[in-house]
Amino acid sequence: MQFPWGTTTDLPTIGTEIDTLAGISTAEGGPGARLRVARERGLAFRREFATTGTPSSIVTRDLVTLPYPTRFGLFRASRAIAPFLSITNRMLVIRWTEDGRERILLFEPSDHEYGRYTPYFEDLSDRTPSVVERRVVKVHGTVPGHLDRLGIAPEDVDYLMFDHLHTQDLRRWIGPAPYFPNAKVIVQRDELMALAELHPLQKPWYQPATYRDLPPERFLPIDGSVVLGPGVAVVKTPGHVFGNQSLVVNTSTGIWVSSENVIAAEALTPEHSRLPGLAAWSRRWQQEVVLNANTVETTADQYNSIVLEKTLADRSQADPRFLQFFPSSELTGAWTNPGTKPTFRHHQIVH
Repeated sequence: MQFPWGTTTDLPTIGTEIDTLAGISTAEGGPGARLRVARERGLAFRREFATTGTPSSIVTRDLVTLPYPTRFGLFRASRAIAPFLSITNRMLVIRWTEDGRERILLFEPSDHEYGRYTPYFEDLSDRTPSVVERRVVKVHGTVPGHLDRLGIAPEDVDYLMFDHLHTQDLRRWIGPAPYFPNAKVIVQRDELMALAELHPLQKPWYQPATYRDLPPERFLPIDGSVVLGPGVAVVKTPGHVFGNQSLVVNTSTGIWVSSENVIAAEALTPEHSRLPGLAAWSRRWQQEVVLNANTVETTADQYNSIVLEKTLADRSQADPRFLQFFPSSELTGAWTNPGTKPTFRHHQIVH
């Protein structure tokens, strides 16, 4: 499979480059030195970002709750007896005004009906009795349904963005007969290039064949971090995948960060977690974060990226022990998964 994004350095222009965060993952020294740089640069950008303003509004809509292996979502820290936990995937609808025109960004608009054909989840579904699957998978709504109820026409959506493209099939959104006729997908070029020749570690989580017939002009590949609009930024956070990226927004309650680098706010402050094993594991191994580690492409980089996210996010007004980190797929308690009920949940971002 060939993609044009890996053959040129001429990228579309979008937003304003964040020079403060450039080159963290390539800073001189080992991963420990890069961790120090991530903290320093994160603090500097946090001060800068707060001056960019705020978007007009942010709303959150639930899409689907589904099972996910505990050993992936809580890495090596969990002592829960349940082999699976539950995560709820959510979409953020963000609006801001630019040059007198409203812009609309959909963050994590997952087509979960097509996402089920991701090799890992398709295999899991094949091995799960349908009566069990109906109990553990709960559909809350679809992207078109939510937008219709919000009064947003498909042609009014400017951008689609995901923290990474695991499980994503974009054909319905931007394919030959696109639901979103004007939207472009903001994505790190690193990830698009990786799709052309997946490593075996990556193959269970992607659907590369679904990208073959997508028009290249529907993508906005970027290299690094940019401010998209007032109080809206995309920050490159490599590790979970090579081209991982996080959404950062400035709101009425301060700065929020969203990605799937971790699946619970308490994974950034595990010392306050009541989940079995997390606090003890954090103390024993001197780990200040608990990774979502279904892929371990570059684990040290993912750790450093989570610390960067941790540095950017303000403390929760509901409980200051936890940060305003909003997992794009958030740990959700279920009676079927003992030992995995989160200590704290955000549920949504409202601005």
